[in-house]
Amino acid sequence: MAPEDRTNRHADPEPPLERNPPDRKALPAYATGLTAVAKSLEVSLREMGPVRTAETWSKINQKSGFDCPSCAWADPLGKRETFEFCENGAKAMADDATTKELNPEFFARYSVAELSQQTDHWLNAQGRLTHPMILREGKTHYESIAWPEAFAAIARELNALASPDEAAFYTSGKASNEAAFLFQLFARQFGTNNLPDCSNMCHESSGAGLKETLGAGKSTVTLEDLEQTDCIIVIGQNPGTNHPRMLTSLQIAKRRGAKIIAINPLKEVALQHFKHPQEPLSVFKPATTIADLYLQVRINGDVAILKGLGKFLLEQNAVDHDFIRDYTAGFDEFVAALQATTWDEITTASGIARSYIEDAGRILIQQRTLVICWAMGLTQHRNAVDNIRELVNLLLLGGNVGKPNAGALCVRGHSNVQGDRTMGIWEKMDDEFLDALGSEFRFSPPREHGLDTVATIEAMADGRVKAFIGLGGNFLSATPDTHLVAQGLTQCRLTVGIGTRLNRFHLTAGKTALILPCLGRTDIDRQAFGIQTITVENTISWVSGSKGHLEPLSPLNRSEVAIVAGIAEATLGTRSGTDWHGLTDNYDRIRDAASRIVPGFENFNQRIRAGGFFAPVPSKERIFKTATGKAQFSITQIRTIPLDPGQFLMMTIRTHDQFNTVIYGLDDRYRGIYNGRRVVFMHPQDIAQQGLEDGALVDITSHYEGRERHVKQFRLVAYDIPRTCVAAYFPEANPLVAVESRADISQTPASKSIVVTFTRAAHS
Repeated sequence: MAPEDRTNRHADPEPPLERNPPDRKALPAYATGLTAVAKSLEVSLREMGPVRTAETWSKINQKSGFDCPSCAWADPLGKRETFEFCENGAKAMADDATTKELNPEFFARYSVAELSQQTDHWLNAQGRLTHPMILREGKTHYESIAWPEAFAAIARELNALASPDEAAFYTSGKASNEAAFLFQLFARQFGTNNLPDCSNMCHESSGAGLKETLGAGKSTVTLEDLEQTDCIIVIGQNPGTNHPRMLTSLQIAKRRGAKIIAINPLKEVALQHFKHPQEPLSVFKPATTIADLYLQVRINGDVAILKGLGKFLLEQNAVDHDFIRDYTAGFDEFVAALQATTWDEITTASGIARSYIEDAGRILIQQRTLVICWAMGLTQHRNAVDNIRELVNLLLLGGNVGKPNAGALCVRGHSNVQGDRTMGIWEKMDDEFLDALGSEFRFSPPREHGLDTVATIEAMADGRVKAFIGLGGNFLSATPDTHLVAQGLTQCRLTVGIGTRLNRFHLTAGKTALILPCLGRTDIDRQAFGIQTITVENTISWVSGSKGHLEPLSPLNRSEVAIVAGIAEATLGTRSGTDWHGLTDNYDRIRDAASRIVPGFENFNQRIRAGGFFAPVPSKERIFKTATGKAQFSITQIRTIPLDPGQFLMMTIRTHDQFNTVIYGLDDRYRGIYNGRRVVFMHPQDIAQQGLEDGALVDITSHYEGRERHVKQFRLVAYDIPRTCVAAYFPEANPLVAVESRADISQTPASKSIVVTFTRAAHS
């Protein structure tokens, strides 16, 4: 590091450029298999050692163990595998249970500016945070601070604000139900509903679309429904990288005879062939073929292809008229609008020939039950809510809601993102919740809706939000428009990050910044009343307990609950009548309070001790809490994004070596990329048409409403992707996403619909 950098407080919000091109290899013939076992073992032994690895592998996702800190995929309710986790779960677990310590000596060695010159992979690999740290105004290095002083420093800044609405309280999907409940309680007692969260950036569109059409913003199926259904559509989702344990359920369904249709722009290995890594003889057997039909839809062509499927079913009179008559509204209007949509419009927008759409339709007709699974490939577009509405239309046509082995499965990302919302992490909770919260804790919750994620970004940038507290996550790297986010964060008087590891958000600091080290899922959580259990809610609304089993790496690490309570008590003082100490001493007290506030969580503690329970989803029972009291057919429009000559439509994706913004390694073996991340996938003919070549180094410019944004030095990779469509990894491509480009209604950033152009980089 250059000596002069040590006096510079400025941090670059973007990861550094790569010095060498990534290695390229052939795509594997199938997903997971013994390679996944070997990779899981490699990372576990490196981070934890053999004894810790054995202890941890036997506890993850077990009924008496801890919940995986990675994705929200559901655990079987009955018998479970000996090792009930996937490769990415092993990486997340190793991150949590590593023996590497990130201590004050590390921060004394590196300035904030020096740290910002390191890659996200390097930052994450340094180990677990062990001490509370503070970056004081005007200083270049973080330094250690005692917990009471840290809480007092936060309280001073919060209490100095002109209004509670000058603060924002952000929540990552990894936070437990108990921590999330206290966090929203603190924010509302402080006086604001500014509760942005990671759901705003991923499945907010799903919640909005499902709530409008079915009356509840959650999945309507169980794991058993998925495994026993006759037909599955996987659309806008790559389970092999993002939810690998889902492949086991898809394999179970296939072996029972289910038909699977994959709809995705990229040809993903895991949606083609899979070998179960825990089947000893699988090495000698052929891989399971997952998709019976693979439709490579154009980016943002999902409304069109779903309309095509619905149009074919209507033409064949293959609809459930009894269900439609008894349980739905708006059918006649829906039919009229769909009949007015031409096949030319559908095939042009989707990029899929009519014959292939009809092949998929024939599969639907031949099967009795249907489950549709999706993720952010549907939810991060300007018309994302229409994607969900049209998906529901297709389910309603076949009566595939509220009956066994059929329904909607929005596959959530982070492990408790759904539970956080259930516990009140939302900027516009309904009056019923707020009334109950105020009655329980004897205060008047604010009623004016608060700021979501994109509104928070804009409010920080224009100076309306001056304090930001993050309960987990990496707000800088997870959000769109990276430089605008960095501008807003650095203008804040206070930024606070509660987490287990260092990330780039901590380096884009406010005038005063704190890093508060919390316990991980693998850690024993001891409080005054003994070892505590936390709870989480997975993607199918199952609520269960999680209890760590390892001694914390540092005696100074505190639980998320204890940290939130400590900040609240220091900030609110006598203004709050809440016994924050008592809630921290015994989490049963938090759950008892939640049981009197959150509908469907009555007897919370007793049901957790009995093994868990399903949070209520009325649409599972064909109870539709919509405006009409019935499931609602919707009228949507095909909205193509116009492209000028030389322009492409880009979507951001993640690699097999990352989870959300956490970079575990530099490989993406299912796409043949090794030792690098700054790549852009493009059709070979498009590469040639641009006068470029496979492997060329390019700069990328995005175009939105007359404004341009730029990133530099990405390698072109020839790939099987529809013409004029391209893909690149986040967070590297996030600076291209305009904060103004977001979904109607849900306000989710449109990170899957970015108009871009390419120029040859200067160093090519």
